[in-house]
Amino acid sequence: MFKAVSLQVGATIMAMVLAASFSGLRGVVSAALGGAACFLPNFLFAMRLRAVSRRADASYPTAFFVGELIKLASTVGLLAAVQLVYHDVHWLALFLGLVLALKANLFAFLVKN
Repeated sequence: MFKAVSLQVGATIMAMVLAASFSGLRGVVSAALGGAACFLPNFLFAMRLRAVSRRADASYPTAFFVGELIKLASTVGLLAAVQLVYHDVHWLALFLGLVLALKANLFAFLVKN
């Protein structure tokens, strides 16, 4: 799970470099915020799953589905907070950071331990 989060961070950095080429600092910040809205909830979700897996009496499927719901809600909440707090958002760069971070999970199975 942490491998996928590290790939998401790498994809966010790649999105920041791409955004810098077409919209400058404003795009870099927007791409970073878009990627962070994806990988921060995933990091917290991975930490929670690790903690639950170490308990013998835990219901792992329940923790997974509740955690997934909380992760999705926090991603939407972070994106809404970006709009409210950072008024100079470059929406294409934010979308690029978000999409690249989301799609980085597809490559997690290709990376060896």
